[in-house]
Amino acid sequence: MLSAGLLDELLVGYTRRARDAGAEVVVLTKYIRAAMELATYEILTDDGSYYGEIPGFDGVYANAVTLEKCRDELEEVLEDWILLRVSRNLPLLGHIVLEGLDLIVDPLHY
Repeated sequence: MLSAGLLDELLVGYTRRARDAGAEVVVLTKYIRAAMELATYEILTDDGSYYGEIPGFDGVYANAVTLEKCRDELEEVLEDWILLRVSRNLPLLGHIVLEGLDLIVDPLHY
């Protein structure tokens, strides 16, 4: 799993930055946390494992033996989904705003 710090480094130049008390704060980590707050989980009746997904994030889901592992896997899938979309210059979620954070991808200019 990629750490939030590594994600921030990989997306330098891509993420919109916010000002907080005069210091730059990368919005990506807050966006991931806010998205994870939307996650829903259920116990699957056939094998008793946990299934989690984040509504509005198509293809972001996870399945694991414990709830904690399911949460960890779901966050990893979300991070990878963001990286994939950024690497291919695809829009993130258009107009979905989480906790007042609208993650906007600006392409790198070489």
